[in-house]
Amino acid sequence: MKGYLREDGSFGVRNYVLVLSSVGCANHVAKKIAENIPSAVAILNSKGCGQIGTSLEIMNRSLINLALNPNVFGTLIVGLGCESTKPLTLSSTIKDMTSKPIEVITIQNEGGSSKAIQRGRDLVSDMVKSAAVLERTDMSLGDLVLATNCGGSDATSGMASNPVIGVVSDAVANAGGTVMLGETTELIGTEEILSRRATSKQVQKNIASIIKNLEQSLLATGEDIRGANPSPGNMRGGLSTLEEKALGGISKGGTSPITQVLRYGERPKKSGLVIMDTPGYDIESISGMVAGGAQVVIFSTGRGTPIGCPIAPVIKVTGNDDTFSCMRENIDYDASSVLTGDKSIQENVS
Repeated sequence: MKGYLREDGSFGVRNYVLVLSSVGCANHVAKKIAENIPSAVAILNSKGCGQIGTSLEIMNRSLINLALNPNVFGTLIVGLGCESTKPLTLSSTIKDMTSKPIEVITIQNEGGSSKAIQRGRDLVSDMVKSAAVLERTDMSLGDLVLATNCGGSDATSGMASNPVIGVVSDAVANAGGTVMLGETTELIGTEEILSRRATSKQVQKNIASIIKNLEQSLLATGEDIRGANPSPGNMRGGLSTLEEKALGGISKGGTSPITQVLRYGERPKKSGLVIMDTPGYDIESISGMVAGGAQVVIFSTGRGTPIGCPIAPVIKVTGNDDTFSCMRENIDYDASSVLTGDKSIQENVS
């Protein structure tokens, strides 16, 4: 394997210049800045203002950590200039944490959208030129932070694609790398199983806590998560209960011990298998784990999904040969040979 060595010792499997919108009001400008500039990508933001308390804390942490992802060479933060996320403060915080190039502009200070777009394109073009000088060097499996996720699941997910991903997860963890298991809504019913794999009583407590807190927050609204999960598509694909879905879902994490439980968008301090407290909604779940430092996402889908990520490759694996045939442009690997008996789970990885 080869990657781009960063000054903190991490490796990027990509070498992007990130145009990061700090607020929804700046999305159009951020998108236009990155448009048609090779190696420049934009991450847009549906919020960034009108947030308080924990919501604002999560947003700030996620924006900061997206810029710190090893796949990012440098970042241009694009703000409006009056939002809760405070783009100048974000830039200052990131500069204190990394030597990567960090620039910031606000539409208000630049004198409007057109001027901000031109200024942003100049800054990003300079960063892209600097990024192009870097050459890839050797990296190991142990240098990876691997995010795992599943979406559009069906009965084949828990029987084939998720277990295949689990073997990959174990290989990364055994090599000294880090694997993230998210989607807290889809851990419900597996607490005892996960708890037995925890490396400490505190990790056990944290696993139980994130699941209990989720259930209690939903019940406080008078709703039950089982009203939306499994989804209609999950049920048409043969999944009958949330617990059944969860038991198949956790197999993405393989068999490794669980070393840490992370907040949404938090960077892990330990290697091995970690759990991140993310929603079950795939876009938000992937975004949180990539903010946490994942350079690669491996994604199981039974029914098929086109979801990706601007700064990290999302490798799609299915155990449903019909889905692979129907959505071949969106699916990278067909693991249905597990179900036909042509290959074992292990043989699908080796």
